[in-house]
Amino acid sequence: MTDTQTSPSVSKPPRSRRGLLIGVVVVTVVCATALWWRGRGVETTDDAFIQADITMVAPRVPGTVTAVHVADNQPVQAGALLFELDPADYQARLRQAEANLAAAQAQQLAADADLRITRTSAPAGVAQARAALRAAQAQAQRAQADVARYESLYAKDEISRQTLDQALATARALQAQAEQAAAQLDGAQTSPQQTAAREAQLAAAGAAVAQAQAALDQARLQLSYTRITAPTAGRVTRKNLQPGSQLAAGAPVLALVGTTPWIVANFKETQLHQMRVGQPVAVKVDAYPGRTFQARVDSLQAGTGSAFSLLPAENASGNYVKVVQRVPVKLLFDPAPPADLHLVPGMSVVPRVNVADDGLGAPLAAASAR
Repeated sequence: MTDTQTSPSVSKPPRSRRGLLIGVVVVTVVCATALWWRGRGVETTDDAFIQADITMVAPRVPGTVTAVHVADNQPVQAGALLFELDPADYQARLRQAEANLAAAQAQQLAADADLRITRTSAPAGVAQARAALRAAQAQAQRAQADVARYESLYAKDEISRQTLDQALATARALQAQAEQAAAQLDGAQTSPQQTAAREAQLAAAGAAVAQAQAALDQARLQLSYTRITAPTAGRVTRKNLQPGSQLAAGAPVLALVGTTPWIVANFKETQLHQMRVGQPVAVKVDAYPGRTFQARVDSLQAGTGSAFSLLPAENASGNYVKVVQRVPVKLLFDPAPPADLHLVPGMSVVPRVNVADDGLGAPLAAASAR
């Protein structure tokens, strides 16, 4: 009979190890609860960046750069002189435009004088032509009477044929003068038409003056465009010019980054349920660790980011896989960050929107339900 071997008993974990496991579980639950409590009523994303107004500056006229008055990253105020173009060509065009205006004004004065003369002399010319016609007709009638008497005397052989022929020639000449006077009267009676013609000439001269004045104004504008000033306050960046550069009109040569930054946060569409305008936002900027900036929700873009991409998705063709979209939300710093901080477009930020706050507007869910 063999001795029965007793199996070794399973060793139980020490009391200290059980306590450690319980402690780890408790700490995990507490941390998870704290994270849940901290994230309750908060929407956040790491797909957020700083933006600012970027104004591209380009010359409005072509030319050669003669002076550059700014440097890269230099702050400038609105109206500050940025650079200058060679003004020689535009000064010559201005002088030519001034000469053309002076010539047009002289033509206008001449046309005005002709019109005044026509209006003044036309009535007197008509009266003079009438008087001349009456005198010529009287002379012609007297000559015809003389011819009739000379013919009677010639029939009685009391005068010679030569005397009769001379009387006939005189009568014909005086009749021609009467006809000429009648034609002159007809010409003088066209004074309304002559006045209208002079008025048309004066109007054309006035239009030429207006055209020359417009050309002069344009020449002055083009000359002023040789001095390029800042359209708004900002920092100079992407400067691509130096003295001697040949610039084309409309080609950007530098950019001005505005001094009022804001945030564009691309939230998932599932995060917008309780988001509304005016809700407070705590912002962390990667470039300034340890600092928290305050902001507020300003507006939501009228479309997802993919809808405005270069090649938007065409969901009506092929197989469709639903993808959660992101909607850009504009956040405004409130209050504005200190001016000495370097907050520029493209910097990464992490916003935390307090969606539990009532804000100023209705949430998207309530707005869509109405």
